Amino acid sequence: MIITINGIPCECEKGEYILQIARRNGIEIPTLCHHDAFAGQGCCRLCIVEVVTKGRGRIVVSCVYPVDGECEVYTDNERVRRQRGMILRLLETRAPESKEIQALCEKYNAPKFDRFIKIDGSKCVMCGLCVKACAELSVGAISTVNRGVTKEIATPYHEPSSVCVGCGSCAHVCPTGAIEISETNDTRTIWDKTFKLVHCSSCGAVIGTEQEIWYAADRAGEEFDGLCATCRQKRIADVFAHNAGV
Repeated sequence: MIITINGIPCECEKGEYILQIARRNGIEIPTLCHHDAFAGQGCCRLCIVEVVTKGRGRIVVSCVYPVDGECEVYTDNERVRRQRGMILRLLETRAPESKEIQALCEKYNAPKFDRFIKIDGSKCVMCGLCVKACAELSVGAISTVNRGVTKEIATPYHEPSSVCVGCGSCAHVCPTGAIEISETNDTRTIWDKTFKLVHCSSCGAVIGTEQEIWYAADRAGEEFDGLCATCRQKRIADVFAHNAGV
């Protein structure tokens, strides 16, 4: 099946999301809450596009909109730019301290509105990526709490989590820099909890926190060998080379 995006013919399968098709064809659509490692969420609405079918157009969220037939898609026409600009200013109101949001507002010429009241000190747009990453890749130490204007991402009772392993997955997927994480040579601090870092016994590179490594080893049912992934691969290659008589 073929659809057109900004006039460019793009091959696709029925059921594919527009965002996937666009990116595969090198067409830019801005996103915040989307990450290739997780299913589309459609939270931030930044990836809106206009889909025209049989002469009728409508605005849809491209990361969760599956194609079911031939259509025309516009990612940056006047209608999309106007609505995307409004979305960006609303996101800026929610997270005025985020440099990433500010950069997007400038890039897409978001209009200014004095009537919006900004949440001082906030960087979080409540996209939920950090919660999903923690739940699927780690231990589920953080969650969405409260409702309405007091809704936020936090550990239970805002206290250092007893189950957090300090892996940093939440901070790495955060699109707005809202989760603070800091490291010294020997420690990592995140969610008001400090973890001891483990270094590779061969090259000295940081592998992770002690808790993170114990957790990963337990899930894999293997003992930790003290090596980073690079040195482990090198050791395996050396063993194969030795056995092959190279």
